[in-house]
Amino acid sequence: MNSDNLPASLQLQKLRLLSGLIMFSFLSMHLLNHALGLISIEAAEHGKRWFSAVWMNPVSLSAFYGAVLTHVLLVLHALYKRRTLNMPMREALQLIFGLLIPLLIIEHAASLRFSSMLYSIPITYENVIRRLWINAPVAGVRQSVAVVVIWSHGCIGLFFWLRYRSWYPRVAPYFLTIAVLVPVMALLGFSSAGRELESAQSYRALPNPIIAAPNELHRPDPRQASIDDNINNIVKSIQLTFVGMVGTVFLLRGARTLRQNSTSIDIHYEHGATVRAPKDMTLLEASRLNGISHYSVCGGRGRCSTCRVRILESDAPLPPPGDIERATLQRIHADQNIRLGCQLRPQSNLRVALLLSQNHQQVAPAESEPIRPGREEEIAVLFCDLRNFTTLTEARLPYDIVFLLNRYFAIVGQAIEQSGGRLDKFIGDGAMALFGLDGNSANACRDAMRAAATIVQDIERLNEELEKDFSVHLRIAIGVHTGPSIVGVMGYGEAKSLTAIGDTVNVASRLESVAKELNATIVVSEPAIVQSGVPIGTLQKHDITVRGRSSQMRVYVISEQESARFLPTPA
Repeated sequence: MNSDNLPASLQLQKLRLLSGLIMFSFLSMHLLNHALGLISIEAAEHGKRWFSAVWMNPVSLSAFYGAVLTHVLLVLHALYKRRTLNMPMREALQLIFGLLIPLLIIEHAASLRFSSMLYSIPITYENVIRRLWINAPVAGVRQSVAVVVIWSHGCIGLFFWLRYRSWYPRVAPYFLTIAVLVPVMALLGFSSAGRELESAQSYRALPNPIIAAPNELHRPDPRQASIDDNINNIVKSIQLTFVGMVGTVFLLRGARTLRQNSTSIDIHYEHGATVRAPKDMTLLEASRLNGISHYSVCGGRGRCSTCRVRILESDAPLPPPGDIERATLQRIHADQNIRLGCQLRPQSNLRVALLLSQNHQQVAPAESEPIRPGREEEIAVLFCDLRNFTTLTEARLPYDIVFLLNRYFAIVGQAIEQSGGRLDKFIGDGAMALFGLDGNSANACRDAMRAAATIVQDIERLNEELEKDFSVHLRIAIGVHTGPSIVGVMGYGEAKSLTAIGDTVNVASRLESVAKELNATIVVSEPAIVQSGVPIGTLQKHDITVRGRSSQMRVYVISEQESARFLPTPA
């Protein structure tokens, strides 16, 4: 993906997500309405009145139809933009379901809507059930399949959106239960209503303004036959339009492939492989299209440097780096012959070396994705450590030390979790915690300061409890800082875990050391104290030098007594 198009691409992703959420909300209420058929047709009809009140007003209808049109166009746009149709199975299912849905649903939805709009034929739940269950059971089976396909498509989309949220594993079982129950109850409600209508045998005596579907009903009434033909023509026109749009996308893809093949270049890899690729394709795309294991943690967005390559030879000058690539290369102090594979679009034959060991490539094949790929997030980081713990351990039994440490670890862990943070790791007698991983960066600093104050308070209580028996007085040093960090699952084998790295983490660790140097309890950076929302007042401040930074940083020192202001007010 070209770096210049990155912001526009992100906006399109957000628009696609928003349109999908609107349609999923409509579908959820529609299926729940069908589930009321388990009670009775009358109950389903009553539920339909609530459904119509929410969705059949001009504002909601405009939003829904706009979402449908937007989502379809964005799906076709994404299909065209894909350089290769090689993709993981779940992505392939999502794409196939997305293309099938309009073909499955157009006939039913358009028949109902245009019958109502053009001919004022009422859309009642009883009429719809009679049509799909009694008059045209084949259409009923088709709509039942459509329900499963559409609901599955929506659930897969929600999974892709939510799977990396820190809270998702906790609620995933409940979401799965809902995902299974809603369509099952809707189909059972449809079946129950159909059997109720069929067993009553009253439908023959009732007025029969049935909304006809193409080729399903043949009436002697000339006016009704004319209505059926008109609706049939409209439905066929919409279906052909959609099929034409999909066909046009594939024709454009084919034309692009022919054009690219006529201007292809050779890419030679240091390990011996050679591939041909179009000129306007990135090096990373060319590698993956031809089965070359080319690693990229960020998914080819220029947010990491794991796809970087060394340019060994080139028949012509390479395109200059874009803004995103240039910033990333400067950040890692790359040599002039180092480029990012996801951003470089070579225009001539070249020879490159992948700067990733073969072992790592084998661990992460071309199409694999980490459980949570590394990405930059705005978080708050807390480091805490015991003072002079080595001295405390010199004259005590190992079992006593283990007991003290476990009590200390329990205090730290509970304070962090109760404040909404994530305990990242224990480092000796120290600990690292992350706040704001749920995406709520606005409260991250406030939560971190509350955790720090709780740790200080609980350590003091532990001292009162243990001072008589152990003759110890534990003292804590805490550092808190906020800023952008790379958050992702890192490690190897069983040692993999969600963690954060970057300058923000390094500074927070340094502030914990500053707390020891200043004989203070808590040292917090100015950005963190400001974002916490607590008045600075008379807090002691210092300007310190942090290793790796050219300018000084202002920090605030908080004593044990002053930390109490960060504790939640008792109810």
